[in-house]
Amino acid sequence: MAGAQQRASSRACATGRCGGMNDILLAFDGPQAAEWKSALRSAAGNRAVHAWPDDPDDLSDLDRYAYACVWLPPRGLLPRLRNLKAILNLGAGVDRLLADPSLPDVPIARVAHGDLTMRVTEYVVLHVLMHHRRQRLYDAQQRAKTWAVHDQPAANEVSVGVMGLGVIGRSAAEALARLGFKVAGWSRTPKSIPGIACCHGAEALDAFLARAEILVCLLPQTPETEGLLNLSLLRKLKRDGAAGGAYLVNAARGRIQSNTGILAALDEGALAGATLDVFPQEPLPPDNPLWSHPKVTITPHNAGDVSPHVFAPLVIEQIERFERGVPLDNPIDRSHGY
Repeated sequence: MAGAQQRASSRACATGRCGGMNDILLAFDGPQAAEWKSALRSAAGNRAVHAWPDDPDDLSDLDRYAYACVWLPPRGLLPRLRNLKAILNLGAGVDRLLADPSLPDVPIARVAHGDLTMRVTEYVVLHVLMHHRRQRLYDAQQRAKTWAVHDQPAANEVSVGVMGLGVIGRSAAEALARLGFKVAGWSRTPKSIPGIACCHGAEALDAFLARAEILVCLLPQTPETEGLLNLSLLRKLKRDGAAGGAYLVNAARGRIQSNTGILAALDEGALAGATLDVFPQEPLPPDNPLWSHPKVTITPHNAGDVSPHVFAPLVIEQIERFERGVPLDNPIDRSHGY
């Protein structure tokens, strides 16, 4: 991938596009679109930044755009950028982007920042501890004006399983281990992390699940992971451990989970509760029963929410490095889907 990026950058410079038509097109489908436009324009210096579809007068000549900064761009837009040199994805998930069959054959990178990793780690630790410390029970007691203390295990009596051991998964697993939890990790390929019992591959999944009382999902969405968090899988979690029943935290991708499977697991007792930050359809429809389920905590896909003004300088830095022939950081491997 690095070689391909360098060749693409060299070809671009050889054709005179390194210093000429090097504008940025922003195609961001989400509530932060205006903030992203402002942040990128502030960071871009003399480089023009235009937003799709907000700046129609500036979009008559799509050949001027060498870089696309995107989040859920409309299908068919990027192939129209005939001088496109690279795509920078402004979020962790690239499944929707890679699903576009007309996606141009240019380098793609995920814009990452230590703050994003830390925020997702904080989210995971928060909700693991909320279950571990019985916080939902105490919240209910407060509403009922009930004063009662409940026993709880030590962290080293509770097993947490982290699915996905990339940069974010590793950070979350290590943070939980530092708190004393018995942490295991599962990934597609072999990983070695001190203090974490790592396993990999489909053949190791059942044993990993059988020891997990709290399951944290930080997997990328791929054809192999779509629908993975279903009733069949959730039934394999450890229910009789010190944690007081199996618990799920999904801060990964919405289409990895089956909403109906999670509801069934909750209702039959395979799950004692769940924290869900992502959903197959977002926003989650108001009539979805997950909203009112007493054992479910819902957040609006904000586990890794970072200000565009933090990320925008990194985007411009990536572009400037790429124009000097340096491969993009955090490149996407299309064959793996992440």
